[in-house]
Amino acid sequence: MAHNATHTEHGTDHGTGHGHDAHGHHAGFSHPMPIWMLLAVFFALLALTGLTVYQSQFDLGNAEIWLSLTIATVKAALVILFFMHLLWDKPLNAIVILGSLIFVALFLGFTLMDAEGYRENLIYKSTVKASQPGAKGDEIDN
Repeated sequence: MAHNATHTEHGTDHGTGHGHDAHGHHAGFSHPMPIWMLLAVFFALLALTGLTVYQSQFDLGNAEIWLSLTIATVKAALVILFFMHLLWDKPLNAIVILGSLIFVALFLGFTLMDAEGYRENLIYKSTVKASQPGAKGDEIDN
């Protein structure tokens, strides 16, 4: 009994089948990151958030949505790579996440392409008709 207690205190955890060492880390899955790296990613996320707020002050037309989405994608990549430890994970997990993101982008892209075809009929024509003199609701009762 003393032999097993000594090993458990030192974190080898033989024969228990739990896969945890004495400090509560999963065996083989712990990726301690240096504090400087965590802080660098944190400040990069803050800077990118500030950039998003700053760029929203300018009218960039269609480029505005693409710039916002690009910044958001970079921020999401930083979180996934560093805080979710995908950078040190098995390559299969990266393939699954990347594949999922590609499918979401395809679904949203096809939806937006279809909605773009109806945009003129839905927004512009109804707004123009309603704003014309003599349209319903604009008549003055005598």
